[in-house]
Amino acid sequence: MSSFTLYSSPGSGHSHRVRLLLSLLGTDYQLINVSADARKQERFLAKNPLGQIPVLEHGDKVFSDSNAILVYLCSVLKHGSDWLPSEPDILAEVQLWLGKAAGEIRYGPGSARLIKMFGADENYDFACKVASRLFSFMEDHLQNRMWLASASPTIADVACYAYLAAAHEGGLSLMNYPAITAWLRRVESLPGFIPFTEPEKA
Repeated sequence: MSSFTLYSSPGSGHSHRVRLLLSLLGTDYQLINVSADARKQERFLAKNPLGQIPVLEHGDKVFSDSNAILVYLCSVLKHGSDWLPSEPDILAEVQLWLGKAAGEIRYGPGSARLIKMFGADENYDFACKVASRLFSFMEDHLQNRMWLASASPTIADVACYAYLAAAHEGGLSLMNYPAITAWLRRVESLPGFIPFTEPEKA
């Protein structure tokens, strides 16, 4: 049995980013899908008192927070350092985009999707405003580059992918953002890529 166990949910973009990195690195792991009700139970709360997924177990160590898990995996897995370069300027740029994934991406397209798909009690107008600013920023950023933080893909791309790819599920369109769309396709062409949601129907 793998020494990694990932507690996850199929509809969670935060969980997807961890599954995606594990797949890109070709790492075996045990996947346990945890329902919303199960996350409120004492057994799961012992792993993460906040009741949130994903949670990663590695031996006797337990980690929560998807971005923290990405950093940990890069530190302990072969070839993981390729996804988290040590050069100070690139490392800072990766951290910037991990912050975007936890901030504007979560509360923009991520929030819009939660509202439309799951009836979350969040502000849709606010989510759309956050998403619009984010899309413009990312579009400009990607005009003359292939990847978000470096000349090659990093965990910045992994962390930011899912909720951008599923923007349409939140009623948001990327039709006017060709650089973002091209970047999504590049992520999807990586060896080991696994999809988050079904492609949008024409």
